[in-house]
Amino acid sequence: MSGTRRRGRGGAAGKATRLTRRGRVLLWIAGTFSALILAVAGVGAWVYTDLNGNIHGADVDDKLGGDRPANLSPGSQNILVVGSDSRDGANAEYGKGLTTMQSDTLMVVHVAADRKWASVVSFPRDSRVEIPACDKGDGTKSSAHHFKINEAFAIGGTSGEVAGAAACTIRTIEANTGLRIDHFMSVDFQGFKGMVDALDGIEVCPKSAIHDKKAHLDMEAGCQTVKGEKALGYVRTRYSVGDGSDIGRIGRQQEFMEALTEKAHSKLTSPKSLYGFLQSATKSLTTDEELAGIKPLYDLASELKGIPSDRLGFLTVPNYPREADVPTDKANVVWQFPQAADLFSALARDKEVDKKELEASVKDPVYASKVRVQVLNGSGVTGRAAAVAEELRAEGYIVVGTGNAPDEQRTTEVTYAQGQDRQGKVLASRLPGVRAEQDAAAASGTVTLVVGKDYDGLR
Repeated sequence: MSGTRRRGRGGAAGKATRLTRRGRVLLWIAGTFSALILAVAGVGAWVYTDLNGNIHGADVDDKLGGDRPANLSPGSQNILVVGSDSRDGANAEYGKGLTTMQSDTLMVVHVAADRKWASVVSFPRDSRVEIPACDKGDGTKSSAHHFKINEAFAIGGTSGEVAGAAACTIRTIEANTGLRIDHFMSVDFQGFKGMVDALDGIEVCPKSAIHDKKAHLDMEAGCQTVKGEKALGYVRTRYSVGDGSDIGRIGRQQEFMEALTEKAHSKLTSPKSLYGFLQSATKSLTTDEELAGIKPLYDLASELKGIPSDRLGFLTVPNYPREADVPTDKANVVWQFPQAADLFSALARDKEVDKKELEASVKDPVYASKVRVQVLNGSGVTGRAAAVAEELRAEGYIVVGTGNAPDEQRTTEVTYAQGQDRQGKVLASRLPGVRAEQDAAAASGTVTLVVGKDYDGLR
């Protein structure tokens, strides 16, 4: 069974930072930044070997299966980054009664083939998606089902191995986005706390007091330096700040990493602080085997540091509260289509996404609950239309009728009546490879889904 182990490949040899909204810095910088500092500081070979041996390598290849998306843009890279929060050891006091392994932060870093631009896409952990069947690492396999996206990490990590947790998360991201994931990085929050402590804390400036029992956090308003459990609580807090959404927490975490990185730069001349920071950073990091070492991480960081700041885009998957589609569900968000599908398609083809254009396109969403669908069975399988209709209803679509198509057909089709082009695109964009087309014969106010032999469910 593949697992997680420490890797060693060998090789050669302030001032408080105010938290601002000037920009966004990737969470994974906490890991790759160690390699970058090594080159700048010129540390000795023994330190290189010591830190290199801290990094964990996880073999996930045999857990991913063969039904993976094709690589549509050779030379580009998609790197899955997970902020993990295991519920054992030092993390046991958080999340009582939860599954052993949890992912609190999830994003994909797309690095363009020409290395002239990159996009960082954050996935709200409350996103309701399909979790594919995964090897749980305890001799059993989960069944495919819909749930919050971060459950994938917990399911795959049932046995406590990051390899399994990462593999199930990769499968989930690939199944729901069509992006092929090339590498992954997992940063444990306890290591994050050690990085903050090694730098003597980070200054934050909350506009209002924060009292969050779940995050074990009590803070007054105003600027203050946080470290230890308070720093960890600050990046984990959610319900007691702003609108209580996971979207807000994503922004705070990205801002905190900006401040962390800036202060690490200011500590380059302090060997003790620098070494403590690097020790915590490398010990907290688990990657796929190909990235598991100081040299490959440094090579990646070297490629990225030349990307201009105005070509580094920070995006969040377009989404809205699922309550708009299913009034009883107040706990989840769903991705907004077709905008989410357009985002994933662009990155899969190595096309740069304009953040302003993306934000403008999501201002007037068409909810699934506003799409009226007629389902016709063209698959030749008895009862297929009824089964697909139930799937659509579960996602909030209004099914106005079912029946059989005039003929059996291999491919699934979506057509729409005049004036229903946006509704047709919402449904079609959830079916990979399907385009919506207007049909003059379609009933007014409806979208028609003809289920072909190739139908494989909504993404």
